[in-house]
Amino acid sequence: MIHIAICDDETKIGAELENALTKVFGKLNIRHDIDVLFSGEEFYKKIEAGAHYDLIFLDIEFAKGGKTGAGRSPNGELLAHATGIEVGRLIRDVLQNHLASIVYISWEKKYALQLFDIQPLNFLVKPLQYEKIEEVVRKYLVITGLWSGEFTYKIGHDTFKAQVKDIIYLESYDRKLVLHLSGGKKEEFYGSIKEAYDQLKRFDFLFIHKSYVVNYDYVTALKFNQVLLIGSQMPIPISKHRQNEVRERYYEIMKRRMM
Repeated sequence: MIHIAICDDETKIGAELENALTKVFGKLNIRHDIDVLFSGEEFYKKIEAGAHYDLIFLDIEFAKGGKTGAGRSPNGELLAHATGIEVGRLIRDVLQNHLASIVYISWEKKYALQLFDIQPLNFLVKPLQYEKIEEVVRKYLVITGLWSGEFTYKIGHDTFKAQVKDIIYLESYDRKLVLHLSGGKKEEFYGSIKEAYDQLKRFDFLFIHKSYVVNYDYVTALKFNQVLLIGSQMPIPISKHRQNEVRERYYEIMKRRMM
């Protein structure tokens, strides 16, 4: 679960960003929750009280056109009308939180040098564009290792990696797994197909049978009790008790990607 905060006093921007993030994380099939807050003071008090966020979208110009820059008291308490830059410094310097990824949002492009010591993940310029938001999310997932695009497995004491995009399907027999890869390559190793699926589920794999996990991207046809795959001459069976679940997940993935 990725915990996200949006802090912007423009309610329209906050709603647009929340909708865009919901769409991006839904498309990537990653669990998340989002809190939307409307002032730096409200946001800082929430995290000071123990709220945890992994990814923070923080407006720079709170109360644009009004009083700004009141900053903080000597003991680090956030005062009214503080800017997003001051909130960021409180997160880093007072709370000593250097793990949360901060993305600043602003109508202006002039703040780069002021943000240097806060080490933000990125900077988005309003009006926000969906493509730019998705780029930031993907960058965050790659940097944090949450979206490596790699499947790891062991043969003996050695650890290997396969690119998820190259995996057609996994087959299980006699406590062994066979990784069927594009180009006809196969890798065989001991393991649990359930644990393998847990690693691959977020990349839109389908657990169709106790012995088979298939990559949605290689499915050419979904039939009542079997699937046809690119690169595989034989159809792969779907367990009777999984047929409804597989069909629902297949169309959920299709619908999400069409969005």
